[in-house]
Amino acid sequence: FIDEMAHLAGQDPVAFRLNWLRGMPRHAEVLKLAADKAGWPGFVGGARPLPAGRARGVALHESFGSIVAQVVEVSLVNGLPRVHRVVVAADVGTVVNPGIVAQQMEGAVIFGLTAALHGRIDIVEGRVQQTNFPNHPLLSLAQSPEIETHLLPSSRPPGGVGEPGTPPIAPAVANALFVLTGRRYRELPLIGTAQGAPR
Repeated sequence: FIDEMAHLAGQDPVAFRLNWLRGMPRHAEVLKLAADKAGWPGFVGGARPLPAGRARGVALHESFGSIVAQVVEVSLVNGLPRVHRVVVAADVGTVVNPGIVAQQMEGAVIFGLTAALHGRIDIVEGRVQQTNFPNHPLLSLAQSPEIETHLLPSSRPPGGVGEPGTPPIAPAVANALFVLTGRRYRELPLIGTAQGAPR
């Protein structure tokens, strides 16, 4: 929804968010870090050109005392979304073991991306139709994107790292799909709506 407002305002999605985060410096710094490391145009790291047919999407979320921003690179392969790269930036407070935090963020991205692309449950005559992995697929290793995690230094008490990396992935992918297709994707799974008519 933030991207929709940015689009209507004729503003860059990251710049639009930063304008509304003036009183929230932690959130703003996380978003800036993600944009910088992802090569978002206008940031210190400089614009990182995307291969033809790819688009970026961004999302920012706070939960369990942690703030996470994600920038994704997405293309359409045979009409279906393919996520190639996810840049995660996070302020999780004091970090005890950065390697574990990065692993948790990676797992959260894969879990959230699986839900965003495949997470469908159908009930027919009171019975769930998805009974196991053949009809409720998980993201495979071959389908998994490159994921990089960047942590903001902080002396605040530790926040959560197991779940906060999950919520931003679906909106970030949907925002990238809008750039690619000009259509808003408001229903999950995104693979199903990409094949149909998103609302």
